[in-house]
Amino acid sequence: MLFLRSVFFTILQPGTVAVLIPYWLISSRNDSVLTSQQPLRYLGLPLIVIGAATLLWCIWDFFASGRGTISPIDPPKHLVVRGLYRYVRNPMYVAVVIVLLGETIFFMSQAVLIEAAIFFVLANLFVMLYEEPTLRRKFGESYANYTQTVGRWIPKPPSPSN
Repeated sequence: MLFLRSVFFTILQPGTVAVLIPYWLISSRNDSVLTSQQPLRYLGLPLIVIGAATLLWCIWDFFASGRGTISPIDPPKHLVVRGLYRYVRNPMYVAVVIVLLGETIFFMSQAVLIEAAIFFVLANLFVMLYEEPTLRRKFGESYANYTQTVGRWIPKPPSPSN
């Protein structure tokens, strides 16, 4: 059942932000975005793939190690500090921004770039005002120690204790 909940919340949350909204923004444009006159747009594809793979890896860690989902209403039961969480505290948000930046380049869409900026600002506010205080209450000293050694947005090399 946990696996099905993880799939559902993956489709609902990052699926909406990284697929549905960009699709809506791009399809609402009148011009054709996929022309052969823009070969540099293919530089966006690796970003999309890297961001999507990063997101799936983190969702797996929440499922396998944390025994929860990415949704705040069904969070992990255990603090997840493995995988990419050894380097950055919020790799899923970073992954979504990377996907959006890749889509910005691939579709040459200023609207998706604006979405990426808005998403980052809202994610930062959500992290600082809700997630971090909730994690401090739930996991106490272990989360406090984690925040001292792992950056919120900028990856750091892991410390020997992580």
